[in-house]
Order: sequence, then structure tokens, then C-alpha cells
Amino acid sequence: MDVLADSYHRPVNYLRISVTDRCNLRCIYCMPAGGISTLLAHDDILTYEEISVVAQAAAELGIVKLRLTGGEPLVRKGLPELVAMLAAIEGIDDISLTTNGVLLENYADELKEAGLHRVNVSLDSLCGDTFHRITRVGELDRVLRGIEAARGAGLNPVKTNTVVIRGINDDEVLDFARLTIEGDWHVRFIEYMPFTIDGGGEDLLVPVEEIRRRIETLGELESSLPSGGGPAKYFRLPGASGTIGFISPVSEHFCSVCNRLRLTADGKLRPCLFSDDEIDLLHPLRQGVTVGDIKLLIQKAVSRKPAGHRLKAGVTCERLMAQIGG
Repeated sequence: MDVLADSYHRPVNYLRISVTDRCNLRCIYCMPAGGISTLLAHDDILTYEEISVVAQAAAELGIVKLRLTGGEPLVRKGLPELVAMLAAIEGIDDISLTTNGVLLENYADELKEAGLHRVNVSLDSLCGDTFHRITRVGELDRVLRGIEAARGAGLNPVKTNTVVIRGINDDEVLDFARLTIEGDWHVRFIEYMPFTIDGGGEDLLVPVEEIRRRIETLGELESSLPSGGGPAKYFRLPGASGTIGFISPVSEHFCSVCNRLRLTADGKLRPCLFSDDEIDLLHPLRQGVTVGDIKLLIQKAVSRKPAGHRLKAGVTCERLMAQIGG
């Protein structure tokens, strides 16, 4: 099979699939306090069967990694059914899930049995009050129980994602880093992205280099092997069983090695997270096109991947992060 590559010779082997624009939290870096003003109607969202067709086409082109996202993917009914459908596709060797963890304790075992390999859990604070401030409605204990349930089900390694926000949770960086020494935690720090409909938020960014300097007060960071095929760079503190990952979309962007496409819940294929360029798959699917036709549309999307994004300048987009899938 030929390797799927864009016009800049970057191989593309990773598809992120948003299954819903709905979420049971209201995180301050993701959506307004009142949620998304106009949610997608049921008929405007890809069915699981339609998602499976896209995944089949992608696999035939060389996509080997799938990640399910939202909104919050676990609020969509029957998600383990979709996982089982995707796990049956020849050529897909990794299926993972990004979740806020609120419902994870209810579904961890079922997801594992369906064929899910790994989970990433958003965990922006270890303090209940700060966690509630960031999520607006979240309960930290439920997420921590979800993490333990995922570990118990064998969805390993369970990774946590922490968006570091200046003046809100950046004082917890060392607390998260210590978890990798005290236990088998795999913690990832993500730069706050000034990614909004109306711009702004640059003052909340804590660059990865600053985060790293703080952590190195605990010891020298040693490079660790990457896992999952994503953009994170991984390290370990001396004697740690867990890992620390850094994702730097703003200060040290990874566009030169970007290997992914994104499929929104309403069937739009996005070559780049930070661009409004989209290719519609929903309507062709409902007009009865073949897997071969979808393959051509995927190849078209890959050919339109830009050389890089413009996030450092502050991005304004037509969609919120929750409507894209991150």
C-alpha cells in the first residue's frame, strides 16, 4: 500500500473523529459558559455506519490510527458499538479516545471489550475548587474515579491532558509532575491555545519551555520514547515510572510533522485544526457514493493541508474547539 502523504511530503496516518458537539462540561478554554448556542440536529450528525464507511476508506489509504473525540464522546449513546465497528476494519491498529472522564467509570470495561486500546483524560486541576472553576460544572472526584476505572479495564497507558492556564492552574505544574514519580501517571501538559471565535487570550499562555523549567527543579528530565503517534514530546524525571509529555501548538508548533486529519460530527473533513477549510463528506455519503469516492475526497483533503498554522498571531475561527474535536 502506498503511503498517504500531503503536498509537503508529510505522511498522513491518523484520523481524529468527532462523534458529537455536545459536552457535559463547560471548560473555559473550549466553549462559552452557556454552551454552544446552536447544537447540531440529530439528522445533521454522521451515523455510526457513515463514520465506519469513512474509516474504511481511510484505512484503505493507509490511515492506521483513529481517535474518537467530541464534544464529549461518551455523551453519545452507544459509543462502544462504534468502537466495535471500527475495530473490525482491516488495517486499523490503534483506536483511542479523548474524554473528560466524567462518564468513564460507567463505560471503561465495555469500551475495552469493544476494542478500544487507550484513553486520554482531560484533567486540568488536582484541586476540586480550581477544577470546578475551569470546567464550570465539573466534579473532580468523578474524573479521578474514571481514570482508575480505565486503568482497571486495561485501557493503558491512561494519559492525562492538562491545559496550563496562567493565573488559574499553572501553580499546579509541579503537583502533576510529582504524580509521575509517586505513581504510574502519564501526564501531558498542553499550551493554552488562543483559539476563539472573537480572538484574544494570549495573556493566558504558559509556554512549554517555562513549564519545563519549573519541572526541572524536581530533577533533570530524560527523553522517553514517544507513544500514540501524536505531537507530544515525552520525558521522565529521575526514578519515575510515569512520563511527562509536552504539547506546544503555539510556541514550538509541530506543523512540519503533522500526520492527521479531522472529521467533525457533521461530516466535514478538516485538513488543519486551525483553518476553516473543510471538505463535506456527509452529503456525498447520503447520496450513495462508494468507498472509492470517499477515498478521493480524503485524498483531496490531504492535498489541501497547509504548510503550517497561524496560531501565534491568535486565531479566529468560525467554529469553537468543541465543534471540531480538538
